[in-house]
Amino acid sequence: MVKKIPVRRCVGCGERRPKKELIRVVYTKETGAVSVDQKGKAPGRGAYLCPEEECLSKARKSNALSRTLKISISDSIYEPILEEINLMKD
Repeated sequence: MVKKIPVRRCVGCGERRPKKELIRVVYTKETGAVSVDQKGKAPGRGAYLCPEEECLSKARKSNALSRTLKISISDSIYEPILEEINLMKD
């Protein structure tokens, strides 16, 4: 039996990719925190981004991350996401 690979859509570019290739940003209602989920299993509402700066800037311009997580996001949230993108490139 062939195992099915989960596919998710990037909120920046809209491209569908395997879940393991994307960065998950999660909002946890209990703590009110938005963070990068390295393992992809953290509880809370999640949004996925391609590991490319272009997708992050598109999501930032269109406010897609805020809409997907259903909260307002400050500019300070985007810095850790950008750091994670740079780490994935190395």
